[in-house]
Amino acid sequence: MVLDRDRRLVEAARHDPVQFDALYRKYVAQVYAFALYELADHHAAEDATERTFLRALAALPRFREQADHAADPEASTFRVWLFRIARNVIANERRSQRRRPADSLDQALGAGLDLADRGDLEAETATRAEAADALKAVQALPDDRRRALLLRYVDEMSTAEIAGVLGKSEGAVRVLIHRALGSVARELGRDRGRRGAGR
Repeated sequence: MVLDRDRRLVEAARHDPVQFDALYRKYVAQVYAFALYELADHHAAEDATERTFLRALAALPRFREQADHAADPEASTFRVWLFRIARNVIANERRSQRRRPADSLDQALGAGLDLADRGDLEAETATRAEAADALKAVQALPDDRRRALLLRYVDEMSTAEIAGVLGKSEGAVRVLIHRALGSVARELGRDRGRRGAGR
């Protein structure tokens, strides 16, 4: 029988909470990236990441391995469980953001892109515009499509893992990703067309 790839780390953390640090180090960048793309705010993403891991540590005694290793022998039930927690924390943060003013997407984008070293203002402007268009297109997607796309291409999860995080079938996840990519491509095509017409 194939075991969950994180079983050893989970068991160690259950016996000694200090050992949870190994799971934290393994997944913190992935959870943070997911939160940042979902929330488009560095500070909110940091807070959501911290809350995710605190909740996971508190709930670790109740965690149960449920991976279908026949479908994906490299699957980590812990990773899926952790991202479900992150999804819930992020949903709470998004609800909170709606109740208070937030920084604009352009400000969040400007903080993440620093191309000043290139010295080529035209290239920098074009790159920023393309990145802004892509991020806006992804952010405009319906929640499930956006999450499926981010989990697949940012966090590099398998279809089986994404299905576990979103609580959907693998077929449904494939459809979400396909439709999300189509929507983003269409939106980017429209943006290029508008930009070309404006010249």
